[in-house]
Amino acid sequence: MPLNPQVQGFLGTLAAAGAQPFHTMEPAQARQAINMLMQMMPPSALQIAGVRDTHIAGPAGELKLRIYTPNGKGPFPILMYFHGGGFVIGDLDTFDSLCRETCAGAGVVMVSVDYRLAPEHAFPAASDDCLAATRWAAAHAVEINGDAGRLGVSGDSAGGNLAAVTALRLRDEGGPALKAQLLVYPVVDADPDAYPSMTENAEGYLLGRKDMEWFFGHYVKDPAALTSISLRPIKAESLKGLPPALVITAEFDPLRDEGNAYAAKLKAAGVAVESKSYDGAIHGFYTFFSGLDVGRQAVDQGIAWLKKTLVA
Repeated sequence: MPLNPQVQGFLGTLAAAGAQPFHTMEPAQARQAINMLMQMMPPSALQIAGVRDTHIAGPAGELKLRIYTPNGKGPFPILMYFHGGGFVIGDLDTFDSLCRETCAGAGVVMVSVDYRLAPEHAFPAASDDCLAATRWAAAHAVEINGDAGRLGVSGDSAGGNLAAVTALRLRDEGGPALKAQLLVYPVVDADPDAYPSMTENAEGYLLGRKDMEWFFGHYVKDPAALTSISLRPIKAESLKGLPPALVITAEFDPLRDEGNAYAAKLKAAGVAVESKSYDGAIHGFYTFFSGLDVGRQAVDQGIAWLKKTLVA
């Protein structure tokens, strides 16, 4: 399929504004760039009951969470959210609008995690933080008007990796049990040569192959990590017993093929899986839902899936 016309216009706007590839920047510059990019999108227009920031004891000190509560009477299902950004960029504010939209649309308590970023904190810091936050949410469900029996994980890109890894670790490391995992163009491997989409979409579509190499270069400092399923969940010996999954990918995304491969491997392991690759879309389109119709469609799919899988 050709590039979606709205997406093409968006890329043209970025080019006219002088946007630079992530791999040409220092981490601090890239963090500013992603925040500016997200500010180009209108905020969520949906109303929720409240938002509050809190700190919990994390694996290496205080860990900040942002908790979104929907309108209505709880207890509500709990959905953890791990933001994208290649393990290097992004924060609670960058993805605030998506969390509000999902909280209101699905009727779930959203717990967004401000996990430690690389290169200051290399693998497995982010994974350890997300695991700790998920366990905290289950243990403190009553405090956040949530239902620990209806607990899910979600994330996009690097956050999709963290969601998939958290699901694996909870299965293998004593729970708590999950009811759902929502994975949006997830990073699930670290072998770019294994996936044609890494070559087909190597440049020109917001996220490129060199950007992925740059992100991994900051996140992975120990070569031994490349054997860990906490980095490469697709390499797990078995995916049996994992919670139902929705996997969303984009046609013009370097990560398309590994996301689709993970969905297929989950399905082969007997996991209930829904998957969709959006024609004409690029990496990031899900979080650009307020400016791109194709992103709106994908977020609506995510919300509908959460309602029947986690909320029901």
